[in-house]
Amino acid sequence: MHATHRRAQRGFQMPYWLLAAILLAVLIMWNIVADQGYQTIFWALMRGVTTTIYVTVIAFTLAVILGLIMAVLRLSPIRLVRECATFYIEIVRGIPMLVLLFYIAFVGAPWFVDFFNTVTGPLQETGLMGEMTVRMFDFTWRAIIALTISYSAFLAEIFRAGIEAVDRGQVEAARALGLRRKHIFRFIIAPQALRLILPPLGNELVAMIKDSALVSALGVQDITQLGKVYSASTFKFFETYNVVAFLYLVMTISLTLVVRWFERMFDQSHRDTTN
Repeated sequence: MHATHRRAQRGFQMPYWLLAAILLAVLIMWNIVADQGYQTIFWALMRGVTTTIYVTVIAFTLAVILGLIMAVLRLSPIRLVRECATFYIEIVRGIPMLVLLFYIAFVGAPWFVDFFNTVTGPLQETGLMGEMTVRMFDFTWRAIIALTISYSAFLAEIFRAGIEAVDRGQVEAARALGLRRKHIFRFIIAPQALRLILPPLGNELVAMIKDSALVSALGVQDITQLGKVYSASTFKFFETYNVVAFLYLVMTISLTLVVRWFERMFDQSHRDTTN
């Protein structure tokens, strides 16, 4: 009873780091409200928030799907499939994010356009389909594809570790009871693996929000790119990058708190189930 009371008391205590972050946010918000220059910068950069969220949400969703596929392939009993998945994961993980971004944007995209035009050449000659050009391949989508490929390799390892962490005895018992493979994964492996992979999965999502700033190297109008353009034209580097950092911090810290809330919910649900 005393332990439960102590846990309840600790649940209401605000972490010092969060308190310091809130005070810093209040200070910057005060500057935005009170200073006309900060207000101008803030509204100029807010247009980039939509792009940052758009790129992050789509890229992370695709990376989760591709990463889960790669994790399943890496756990395949067929050696050739397993080796191909491992090759993809290790190669992608070894390439810096910025290098992969440039490679997809300036090598992969032109190659894909040439390949598409070659395959659809007969249709283009009959007039049923027009020729595709590199300019049709939007830089935003080039950035999304690069982020998807890069993060899928890291997520694949997270998924693999979570799946392998489930007690194999439970899987064998389920097989002995006659459960099908899809039911075993859905009702036994997936719930336990999800509880294990949720923290690193949330960390990867936070990391992707920050890495999405790299798309500014392609001229995509995200927060960083708009901040770079605005500061270069006004020479207000200090004020501009204060607002840039503030916008990223609001997104990342808010997401971190949401992920931790989900962790507590899963842990509480797990304790209720086991008890």
